Amino acid sequence: ARAGWIDEKRVVYEILTAIVRAGADIIITYHAKDAAGWMRNGVWEV
Repeated sequence: ARAGWIDEKRVVYEILTAIVRAGADIIITYHAKDAAGWMRNGVWEV
C-alpha cells in the first residue's frame, strides 16, 4: 500500500465486507483501529 500499488482503504473495506457477509458478528483484525477511524471520519460510508 505504501508503494502505491493498492488502495489500502479499499482493500481493507472489501475484506471486512466479505467477512461480514460470510456471517461474522465479531471481527478481530490488524486494521481495526484504522477502519474505526475511517468510519468515524466519514472516509467510509456505513
